Amino acid sequence: MSQDSSDTHHRRSFLRKVITVAGAAPLSPHLIVGAGVAGAAAVAADSAMAAGAPAATPILVGYESFSADEAAFVENMVNVMCPADQYTPNGVDCGLAIFIDRQLAGAYGQGAGRYLNGPWEPGKPQMGLQLPFTPEQFFRAGVAAANRQCQAQFGKTFDQLQPADADSFLKDISHGKTKDDEVALASWFNELMYPLFEQACFADPLYGGNNDKVFWKMVGYPGLPATHRLDMIDFRGKPYPGAKDPKSIVDFS
Repeated sequence: MSQDSSDTHHRRSFLRKVITVAGAAPLSPHLIVGAGVAGAAAVAADSAMAAGAPAATPILVGYESFSADEAAFVENMVNVMCPADQYTPNGVDCGLAIFIDRQLAGAYGQGAGRYLNGPWEPGKPQMGLQLPFTPEQFFRAGVAAANRQCQAQFGKTFDQLQPADADSFLKDISHGKTKDDEVALASWFNELMYPLFEQACFADPLYGGNNDKVFWKMVGYPGLPATHRLDMIDFRGKPYPGAKDPKSIVDFS
C-alpha cells in the first residue's frame, strides 16, 4: 500500500488479476493467463495517456451512508490504496469511496438476508463474518476504532495522516499488529473493507466506482455483453479491440 514505485507496480499488477467474474466465468481475463496478461499490458499502455486526466464525471455523487468523519477516513484510505499514477486517477476520482458508501447504504449494508440473532459463536473462516452487526454497523465501529488507535499512535485521525504513515497504519491493521479492545480491526479491514475496495475497482460504473471504466480498460476487460466465447479464440494472446471502449450497463440503458 505504499506509494514507492515498486509497491505501486506490485499493487497495479495485483489489480489486473483480481477482476471478478461478471457474467460468464470463463471470460474473466485472470482465468486466461496467456491471453489476459498480454492483452492487459497492451490495453494499459494505450490507456496510460488518458489516465493522467481526472476520470469522467461520475454517475453517482454525494454520500448516503458516510458521516463527515467516515467520508474523510474512506477517502484517504482509497487514495492510499489506489494512488494516482499513469494507469488511473486516485481512488476518490475513480469513484471508489462512492461505491463503498452506496453498498453500505443499500441492502448489503443493512444486512439483508443475514442471520442477526444470537447466540454468537466463533465460526470457521468459510462461514463468513459471525457478528451481531450489519455490514454498515461493522463499518462504523471499525472506523471509530481505527481512528482511536490512530489518535493514540500519531496524535491525529487517519484522514490527517500523510500517505506513508497512512499506508503503514493500514498494513499494521491488516496484519493484526494494530489492535483495538472493542473491534477486531484485522477482520474489519480484511473481511469488509478490502473486499469492498476490490469490488469498487471493477464494478460496473452504474454502481459507483470504476469511473470511466478505468480499471476495465487497464486490464483489457470489454464489459457487457458477456458474449466473447469466439473472441477468446480469435484474440488469444492479442489485445481485444473492444477492450479500448468497454460497455457498461449504462451503455445499454
